[in-house]
Amino acid sequence: ATKIPFRLNQNQALLTFEDEEVAQRLTKMSKHCVNLDNRTANVTVKPFELDMGFQFELHITVSGRKINVSEIPELPIHEDWIRDKLELNFYKTEQAEGGGEIENVTYNKGFGTAVITFFKPGASYRFVGRTKYPFCAEGRFILSVSPHLDFHLRRFQPHCRVSKKTILLKGIPQLEEDEESMQDMIEIHFQKPSNGGGEIENIKYISRGAAFVCFEE
Repeated sequence: ATKIPFRLNQNQALLTFEDEEVAQRLTKMSKHCVNLDNRTANVTVKPFELDMGFQFELHITVSGRKINVSEIPELPIHEDWIRDKLELNFYKTEQAEGGGEIENVTYNKGFGTAVITFFKPGASYRFVGRTKYPFCAEGRFILSVSPHLDFHLRRFQPHCRVSKKTILLKGIPQLEEDEESMQDMIEIHFQKPSNGGGEIENIKYISRGAAFVCFEE
C-alpha cells in the first residue's frame, strides 16, 4: 500500500470504514448530528482528498522533418565547421540518399549529438530503417541516425484523487473531555447503522493543534 502523509487540523477527524459504501453514503449526507457527552453537535463530512495530481494525454509522433544524429566524433576543428560538415553530409541530392535542403543543424559537442531539420516535410522518412550513416570530416566516420520524436501534451488538467473508504470530519466542537474520550464517542456514533455508519477500520481525532497522519491507500 502507498503511504500518504496528511495534515489533520484542530477539531478534525479521519475515519476509515471497512465498507466503502458506508463512506460514500456518509459523504452524500454531508451534515451529521453527533451526540457528544449529552450534547448534540453538527459536524460536516467531507470527501478525503488524497493528493493533487494532473491528468493528460501524451501524443508521440515521428517527425517528418527532423532526425537525431549521435556518435559524432570530437574533432580538432571549430564547432561551426562541424555543423557545416553535418549539413553538407546530410544535404546531398535525394538521388544520393540525402534528405535535401536543410533548415537547421543543432549540434551538441559535449554529447556528440545533433538534430538535423530539413525544409521539406517527409524528408526524414528517407532515413527510416537506416541506423548508420557515413560522415566525412578529417577522416571517414560512421554516425548513428534515429527518428526524432515529437511529444504533445493534450487535455492537461488538475485532478484530485478521493479516497473511497475514508471521510474527513470537520467542525467538531471543543469540549472538556480528553482527546481519547472524544474519539471514542465519535467512533461509537459512526459505527451505528442507524446513523448511516458501519464498521470502522481506523480513526484519528485531533482536539488541539495539528498533526501529520500517515494514511495508507
